[in-house]
Amino acid sequence: MTESASGSPPREGSPLEVLGAFFALGLRSFGGPVAHIGYFHEAFVHRRRWVDEATFGHLVALSQLLPGPASSQVGMGLGALRAGFTGALAAWIGFTAPSALLMILFGLGVGRVELPGSSGLLHGLELAALAVVAFAVWQMARRHCRERLQIALALFAMTLVLSLPGVAGQLSAIALGALAGAAFFPADAPTREAGTAVGGGRLPALVRLLLFAGLLLSLPLLARALGSPLAVLVDAFYRAGSLIFGGGHVVLPLLRGEVVAPGWVAPDLFVAGYGAAQALPGPLLSFAAYLGMVAEPGGGIAGALAVLLAIFLPSLLLVTGALPFLARLRRHARIGAALSGVNAAVVGLLLAALYTPVWTSAVAGPTGFAVAAIAFALIAVWRLPAWAVVGLCALAGLLLDL
Repeated sequence: MTESASGSPPREGSPLEVLGAFFALGLRSFGGPVAHIGYFHEAFVHRRRWVDEATFGHLVALSQLLPGPASSQVGMGLGALRAGFTGALAAWIGFTAPSALLMILFGLGVGRVELPGSSGLLHGLELAALAVVAFAVWQMARRHCRERLQIALALFAMTLVLSLPGVAGQLSAIALGALAGAAFFPADAPTREAGTAVGGGRLPALVRLLLFAGLLLSLPLLARALGSPLAVLVDAFYRAGSLIFGGGHVVLPLLRGEVVAPGWVAPDLFVAGYGAAQALPGPLLSFAAYLGMVAEPGGGIAGALAVLLAIFLPSLLLVTGALPFLARLRRHARIGAALSGVNAAVVGLLLAALYTPVWTSAVAGPTGFAVAAIAFALIAVWRLPAWAVVGLCALAGLLLDL
């Protein structure tokens, strides 16, 4: 039996019930991670009453402590509390499947029709991606870079990533952010809240945490030993899914270093696919299915499904592994301080990604800059949803290409 944070056991459900509930949300959950969490709160706290307010708050807090996409992790936690580990898996499949299928179909079309980076549709999607990433940087900077030390850390991370391209610079920036946060940022007061537990106890949870670490260490060795393009892709996407702090947008520089730098995916196709992902409901990381589809070599349907599982598997293992230990984790104030440092560094990573590949791929002249600036204003000032702005940018690109 699973217990809620308030001590009362919620009614048990089935994985099939969880799958149906999250599939319905995956079809209509537009608006990004914050909006997704709002949908979850309405559906599972107020309407279905799967969990209480305190438990839901603990799940949201856990999603901020762990690397990975926040809204997907909250969904996995809700599924785990409802129907155990298979419930977490069902929640992920249901919420991710609609957008992942659409991204695979988009990648299939791009792969069959040669569209140069200057074509109208792709150029419009690239400009939409520029506006969306710029807005994400602005939002995160307002939240995580309020003090001078945080701003300095973000600028240092940006400089480090631009000076040291690839995964090494990104990992170094995240690690330095955590160390600087733990050493210099003020610590939050430790909490004394009750824990949230997943049925099955702590031993299965420890096994999942060990499996997460084991895969992170062994997949690079396995990919090198096999020499298979698909194995290399799985390793790259699993590592990216293990290092996403601050939301799905952070995957942009990580994945660019993994698939664009070695030539697996062309820069224009990368940015265009990221722009298309903004127009879809569900998690932004469904973008991974598109990259697996268009990657050469090792792509296709098998590549799409393999990398989609690889990028979300770390979150599945971490969430279901960490839930029983949530109360103990939150008592350590320095964890929160380290996370603040990571978040500031992530702003720097996004600033670097905003310049390359997004700006360098999308803006070739004053017209492109004007479209991107208008798109940013539509999102930031007029509050148009991202999917609407993506459609307008695609239309603008098509008209400009006539």
